[in-house]
Amino acid sequence: MKNIAIKLMIVASLSIGSKALLAQGPPPPPPGDHGGTGNTTGGNAPIGGGLFILMGLGAAYGGKKLYDLRQESLEE
Repeated sequence: MKNIAIKLMIVASLSIGSKALLAQGPPPPPPGDHGGTGNTTGGNAPIGGGLFILMGLGAAYGGKKLYDLRQESLEE
């Protein structure tokens, strides 16, 4: 019974919390209006280097899991 109550609370919190994710972003600035900063709405953050780091870490983690699985099957 306790297990069902925990699952119900998780589903309820996810469904209630999803209402906040339906918000829209601000409209784009009018053409020619830079606001004095020259930045666009996105903030111009580079994500290329971080993406490759995360992909490499994911590949290393998957390789470690496969290595452990193979070692476990060889011991049996």
